[in-house]
Amino acid sequence: MDRLTEMEAFATVVDQGGFTDAAKKMGISKSAVSKHVSALEARLGARLLNRTTRRVSPTEIGLAYYDRARRVLNDAGEADALVTSMQVAPSGLLRISVATDFGVNLLSPVLGDFLQEYPEVTVNMVLNNRYVELISEGFDMAIRVGELEDSTLKARKLTETAKRMIASPRYFEKYGRPTKIDDLNDHKLLHYSNQSNGNVWKITAPSGERRQVRSAGWLTVNDGQSLLHAAIAGLGIAYLPSFLYADAMKKGQVEEAMPDLPMETLGIYAVYPPGRFTQPKVRAFIDFLAETFADKGPDNW
Repeated sequence: MDRLTEMEAFATVVDQGGFTDAAKKMGISKSAVSKHVSALEARLGARLLNRTTRRVSPTEIGLAYYDRARRVLNDAGEADALVTSMQVAPSGLLRISVATDFGVNLLSPVLGDFLQEYPEVTVNMVLNNRYVELISEGFDMAIRVGELEDSTLKARKLTETAKRMIASPRYFEKYGRPTKIDDLNDHKLLHYSNQSNGNVWKITAPSGERRQVRSAGWLTVNDGQSLLHAAIAGLGIAYLPSFLYADAMKKGQVEEAMPDLPMETLGIYAVYPPGRFTQPKVRAFIDFLAETFADKGPDNW
């Protein structure tokens, strides 16, 4: 007889407390359940169940065997579910949390391609600049830029972005160009208002030392695109990811403020809740993003 079927019959008898209810649960006859359990006991050479006219209960050996058998059966069920899920076409609502800058500039333009490829999927993309709790807030996944804070989530690195200090040629003509990190204290800086550490820039010096620049700044705003526009307008120096400033730099609208500094890079990740297997809609979207951004970053945007 099939070993898994024998184990399932025995475990179901224990779960249901008898052969009659186990037969109903499995959808087979009571005699078939009894034959499976008897075959299992014969193969193992041990009595697993105490049988009386009123009740059925596992022996000491049977109880120990039940614990292991139930694990095997659960793993087998999950294995079947995994194969089934991987063959099912992606469908349903996909809720995504995305940092505003990345969502507006890079994700929104390619969403149409994904939806055309997977017409059974609907997307609810929430743009925000705060750290969301995926599970408690009902998100299937998030796109995060920079260091990952929550190690309990699964993550797949999609690409990287450089981060540089940039300003317009007009600004440098009027205020000069900083030549060392300390010079930034005398310049007009443009800040993100959603940084947890306030108006602080963390910069790597040519020596490799990590330095912090603190300044109130001339303009503080919670949107990177607005900071880029301010930098292009000559209002100050912004510290931005390359996916925001790359086009403006190609057009000569901005230049790097301190090109001799080591290049800072930030990882761009798809993160999603842990589990034995990934939902088809989540897996499909992450694969799509990985392919879309395969030839991007850190400076190639």
